[in-house]
Amino acid sequence: MERKSYEQSIEELSLMLIYLTRQQDNNEYCRYRELSWKGYDFKAMENLDNNQLIYQTRSKRGFDKYLYLTETGREKAQELLEEYGFTDKEMNCKYEFRYIHADEAEQAADIEQICFPPNEACSREMMIERIKVAPDFFLVAIDNETGKIAGFLNGLATDEYSFRDEFFTDASLHNPEGKNIMILGLDVLPKYRKQGLAREIMYQYLRKESERDRKLIILTCLANKVKMYKKMGFDDKGIADSCWGDEEWHEMCCVLNI
Repeated sequence: MERKSYEQSIEELSLMLIYLTRQQDNNEYCRYRELSWKGYDFKAMENLDNNQLIYQTRSKRGFDKYLYLTETGREKAQELLEEYGFTDKEMNCKYEFRYIHADEAEQAADIEQICFPPNEACSREMMIERIKVAPDFFLVAIDNETGKIAGFLNGLATDEYSFRDEFFTDASLHNPEGKNIMILGLDVLPKYRKQGLAREIMYQYLRKESERDRKLIILTCLANKVKMYKKMGFDDKGIADSCWGDEEWHEMCCVLNI
């Protein structure tokens, strides 16, 4: 391994420590974000900030005592942990979180049929078409032991502000530059449930879309899932216009950027 400079060593070690010691923000409006407390070399922090690996919040008196990793910073920290042979948090050791690959479309379609009853599940054809149209809006958790999908979250971008059933059936409604995201499904296979995986997939998705400057994330759910999505930072807007599967749905909304 090529010997690194003193300054580069401090920056890389600081970035890894920021990543490893991060904790969930208690802010009820940004629960998906993870903050780290400062205690590192000022020059290293300045360089990490300038390279857009972290962002530091400001108050009237200057920088606050905590910071956030950018998605680029998270990815760089994970690369460094691999390079140095350090262990990541359990969730990130067990799963790889990334956008879906084209050859995984059939696998995702199978999971949709397992996770939802027939009247609620999207058709195989629609799932495959959606992956073709918007693969970078389809986040998967890959079990590192099996190399297979354990769960996923998918959606389409739009400038619309209310959920309608056509989003489930017409992938051409996707506008990559749309301000808002309509979530079309959060699927976790039964053997991976009750481990925090659904929440982690959602939070990673929200962080990525926040950095893309999306405004709102909108989804629909049945009444028995309202509490779960509230814990993830969504507000219940009441009964949705959607009647997908002849069910009554609640429309849930999470504000990312104003």
